[in-house]
Amino acid sequence: MRLSTQEHYTKIRNILLLILVLNWLVAFAKIIYGFITRCTSMTADGFHSLSDGASNVIGIIGIHFACQPIDKDHPYGHKKYETFFSLGIAFMLFLLSFNLAREGISRFFHPVTPRIDANSFIIMLTTMAINFWVMHYEHKKGKLLKSDILISDAIHTKADIFTSLSVIVTLIVVKLGYPILDPIATIFIAIFIAHAGIDIIKESQAVLCDTAAILDNKKIENVVLEIKGVRACHKIRTRGRPDDIHVDLHAQVHPDMHVDNAHKISYAIEDTLKKAIPEITDVVVHIEPQEIN
Repeated sequence: MRLSTQEHYTKIRNILLLILVLNWLVAFAKIIYGFITRCTSMTADGFHSLSDGASNVIGIIGIHFACQPIDKDHPYGHKKYETFFSLGIAFMLFLLSFNLAREGISRFFHPVTPRIDANSFIIMLTTMAINFWVMHYEHKKGKLLKSDILISDAIHTKADIFTSLSVIVTLIVVKLGYPILDPIATIFIAIFIAHAGIDIIKESQAVLCDTAAILDNKKIENVVLEIKGVRACHKIRTRGRPDDIHVDLHAQVHPDMHVDNAHKISYAIEDTLKKAIPEITDVVVHIEPQEIN
């Protein structure tokens, strides 16, 4: 059953609200204990988790705009706002990456020996388990709802899991007597966060720059050629978001076909494509006579 636009975005918003609460619980646990123990890698990881929560807020704002109905100024709807706001998540990742790298470099010139105890490991393992559940849940729902915001945010959380792993390794090494690895791990985390930002930009630009939404045009051609009266199909183009694909194509019919019948074929193509590929929301059909040699 296809959800209405409002129902679709209400589901996404509710998921983001749940994950926002979990991300901030994780973040504050790591930040507070990181400051107490003077462990910059744990604090850095905490701020990364805090940015996860901030990205949820950006996502909620983006969803508000994306769910607006079609109007005179936006005849194709507002769904690309979701993709656009996912770039805000990427920007936050780059900003966070820069600040963490600067903090890590500063610690080389002003070294501090962190205090590592059993609680440090308990907090990191617990928060990592929460992040793993969040990442899996959000990515699954993002694929199901074909949501750029949820998928981008899941990538963000995935980065958090890997950085948490690096922090745990760092805690072990620092405990063994090598505190210099704490700022090194902080810089490593900064690089990983920047890479996550690049991944989000790659996903977003594909939609905003109208990269082909369906790479295999044969899939569309085969559906169209099954319609009675269509003799050929070519010049197929697709664009849009994964859940909002726009298609335009040229369909050739017999040159003597009456315009009424050609018009009916045009509607049949649109209806058949939308049923065969539910992600398609708009189809423009150019009917043209087939050349007879």
